[in-house]
Amino acid sequence: MKKTLVALAIALGSTTAFADKQAVTVVLNALSPMTQGMAMVLANQMQEQGAQVDILLCDHAGDLALKGAGGEALKPNNVTPAQLLDGAMKKGATASVCALYLPNSGKKPEDLKDGIKPAKPADMGAALLEPNRKVIGF
Repeated sequence: MKKTLVALAIALGSTTAFADKQAVTVVLNALSPMTQGMAMVLANQMQEQGAQVDILLCDHAGDLALKGAGGEALKPNNVTPAQLLDGAMKKGATASVCALYLPNSGKKPEDLKDGIKPAKPADMGAALLEPNRKVIGF
């Protein structure tokens, strides 16, 4: 009986911890590879520290969402911002491009990496207004 109660307490505690994950939206629009890289490094670090990270890519940063996105490998780990974005998504981050990116870049939804879609302004606006969400812009 005691083991059952301990297991139940652990299960409830981990469920509560999961429900209380810090929500973070990273809005990235910078052209600079170092700024893009730092934004993605921090997104990955926040994930590793338990946050649910959502990434919104706008303007030149939207190019990170394209299939085959390359870019400059940054020291010290010799990875590109696009590779860092891919890593964050593999760990559960969501990523989208701003609603203006596709129509103004000449790109189409099928040009985007799997799992990345255009953001819907109403949904994004509602998410940004969530009381406990942190919003960080680069």
